[in-house]
Amino acid sequence: MARERNVALAALLREAGWSQPQAAAAVARVAAESGARELEAISRSHIAMWVQGTKPSGRAPHILRETLSRRLSRPLTLADLGLEDGPTGSPDSSSDWSVDPLTVLAELGSDDLDMHRRKLLATAAYSAAGLTLPASSWWTTAPAAAASRPAVSPRLVTQADIDDVRNLTAFYSARDQQRGGASGRSALAGHLRDEAVPLLGSRFRTERHRRDTYSAVAEMTYIAGWMAFDASEHRTAQRYLTLAARIAAEAGDGPLGGHILRALAHQAVDLGHPRRALDLADASMARTHYGQASSREKALLSIVHARAMAADGDRPGTLAAISRAERDLARADNEDAPDRVGFFQEASLAHETACALRDLGNPVEAEIHFQRSVRTRRRQQYARTHSVTLGYLGAVQVQQGRLDEACGTWGQALDAMVGVQSGRARDVIVRMQSDLSPVRQRGGRHVVELDRRAREILRAIG
Repeated sequence: MARERNVALAALLREAGWSQPQAAAAVARVAAESGARELEAISRSHIAMWVQGTKPSGRAPHILRETLSRRLSRPLTLADLGLEDGPTGSPDSSSDWSVDPLTVLAELGSDDLDMHRRKLLATAAYSAAGLTLPASSWWTTAPAAAASRPAVSPRLVTQADIDDVRNLTAFYSARDQQRGGASGRSALAGHLRDEAVPLLGSRFRTERHRRDTYSAVAEMTYIAGWMAFDASEHRTAQRYLTLAARIAAEAGDGPLGGHILRALAHQAVDLGHPRRALDLADASMARTHYGQASSREKALLSIVHARAMAADGDRPGTLAAISRAERDLARADNEDAPDRVGFFQEASLAHETACALRDLGNPVEAEIHFQRSVRTRRRQQYARTHSVTLGYLGAVQVQQGRLDEACGTWGQALDAMVGVQSGRARDVIVRMQSDLSPVRQRGGRHVVELDRRAREILRAIG
């Protein structure tokens, strides 16, 4: 069967003004910079085959895309090259730590805004195997490698550009806490793709300016991933979070890198991958991450480390990490901390402590900490998390045989979920219905009414 000529790639090569040998030489240069040794010997015949419709494999599509992006001074996607990425096409490069994240992020943003491809991504499986971390030396050399990357745009980044990214990130972070990650995800993806990502390929007055830009874009990328995680779009979340960690490393921002590794560990715990979660949480506790963080951020990293150890069955390690998190948070009020950890206060620590104790098989102690979280949280500001905490509290109450009390707690959880768009809130309701299933016949009208309200909220969440 004859292959269909790749008209899009041929057109881009013409726009670049390259012959096939010139294109091959340019790809080889970018491959050498990126450490893609298998592409350093690329020849004219490879370019000719790709133009005639043979699909490049491995890292070749991403190196080709990066090469043309540099030449044409604009970020291109694999779709622009007549190629495909992600669940239906070539291997996903979001977990390849040596590939330039600029074009990968642009591609992911385009996928996320295309409803058809977004649905495909939503059904793609989370990949624990895709979370292999690079060698420790990579984190050290990443800032210099990024600084030497040629700009693909003549634009000069200003402080106003950086501030715009940070302000938008703060807005969507607060929205996520109140309304859930499924609310506003598309709008954030659009801002990220169209306004933030292009800054990575621009020019900078100083190295400090470049690092600040990379940090700001990394944090917005992290929020995009966290919102996808909360929306239960786990493969998309994994891709955003992995890319965010790479950009934070290229910024030389150790605390932000640790914050993002902690998010990846949290996701792995929730999805039942304790060993991978522990690897990620251990990485977040490294000297360059935990060691450089503010006390409030240290407390967050410590308690997620405790969650990972609890999921892995390490009781002494879990209790030690909980104690460390408590000490860290006790010191936090006397220090400045990044806005991204402003949410992490007594209620959040109590919630995560309760989850760790629950996972160790101690529902009584878990209930005490869930109750403390409920009492101390600013409920309107953090409505999503508050509803989840109440759902978990009801689960440990029914586990102890206190059905009426659990039904009352779950009723409060459903009240808190009004207006929330969250996959984690949906999961709480599904778990609640499962917990009620064995006792429906003896639960009386309270259970029947709770069931009815749960179905209504599920329909509203979508």
